[in-house]
Amino acid sequence: MSVTDDRELRSASLKLAAQFALIIVGLFVALGIVIYSVVAAGQAEAARRALADASMVDSVHDAPRDILVTVVTPQGRQSSPDMPDGLPDEHAIDQVMRTGTPVSGSVEDDGERYLTVTDARDGKVVQVAYGLGEQQEELNRLVIALVVTGAIAALAAGGVGLVLARRSIRPLADALALQRRFVADAGHELRTPLTLLSTRAQLLRRHVVAQPSGTDDELRSGLDEIVDDSRALTEIVQDLLAVADPRQTAESEGVDLGELAATVARSAEGRAAERGISIAVRSDPDAVVTGAPVSLRRMIVALVDNALDHAAGDVRLTVSAARDHVILTVEDDGPGFSSGVEDRAFERFATARDAQAGADRARHYGLGLALVAEVVSRHHGTVGAANRDAGGAIVTVRLPRRR
Repeated sequence: MSVTDDRELRSASLKLAAQFALIIVGLFVALGIVIYSVVAAGQAEAARRALADASMVDSVHDAPRDILVTVVTPQGRQSSPDMPDGLPDEHAIDQVMRTGTPVSGSVEDDGERYLTVTDARDGKVVQVAYGLGEQQEELNRLVIALVVTGAIAALAAGGVGLVLARRSIRPLADALALQRRFVADAGHELRTPLTLLSTRAQLLRRHVVAQPSGTDDELRSGLDEIVDDSRALTEIVQDLLAVADPRQTAESEGVDLGELAATVARSAEGRAAERGISIAVRSDPDAVVTGAPVSLRRMIVALVDNALDHAAGDVRLTVSAARDHVILTVEDDGPGFSSGVEDRAFERFATARDAQAGADRARHYGLGLALVAEVVSRHHGTVGAANRDAGGAIVTVRLPRRR
């Protein structure tokens, strides 16, 4: 594995570990909220019960330790020692003295909250207060414990996630590295003979062109096609190298899809003529898209090859330019797609329709339209397949138009 591959493996492992740690933190936060809510509700219920139990106290000497009592009688007032500044609640006492109706409320003094119940009985007004300071301290300790536990769990989860992620991704990374090496080696081995083939074809063409008039025009045309095809094969190998390694991106430029379709159609005329099939191209002017010319050429070649494999006698390429898109359609008059499989036509190794019978029809493995879908996806377009009303199939590619 190269240094770059190892760096990408570490980066992916760290991302997965971070995501795992975030999931654990999220679970701990949710659990902490539940625990805090349950404990706070229990404390509130305990405070209400303590007040209810102390509501019968009518003497400061009989009050429990956590209860503060104020008793107001016609003879005077008695309060528990160390009464906070905010207690007793004079407003509540005055209200009970006027109405005789019990009043519940709360008072806050120096950051501590007190629950109060004020009632009138036996000619006396009794106010009972219960401090919530200890309960708040318990809640604060609970929050600190949850935060510390969550931090430890997040660190542990991150470490465990990192180890597991590296173990899980390593085989995939090795497989991808092996694939890249294979494609690179194969591309290197193919590039050399293709370059020699292209060079020899060009030399042969120059030699034929230099001959006196009378040279067979068909021979010249064939040599031109050989030169063009060898150059296209070299470009396809280079494009395959870029596709095999996602870290590489092919250079994009403006490509006239109509001109490219016409070029591909001319290259396929010989094969079409052998099968008695005619190829027609119609294109709108300025049907320009942004993309890699080699990839777009591969896309059209695959579409034309697919149409020739199934056409009975006619293949049509149409390139039209809309405001925001360039639309390429490839039609044939063959048997069309099998019923209900148009959506699977672009899957690898999918067999969407049967080829026309004939000894010269080579077996195909369902990769052509899958490569079309990949090229279209890389160029941010869409592709669809359908059957024509008049019979045959039509494949439609829609790509963003260059501005």
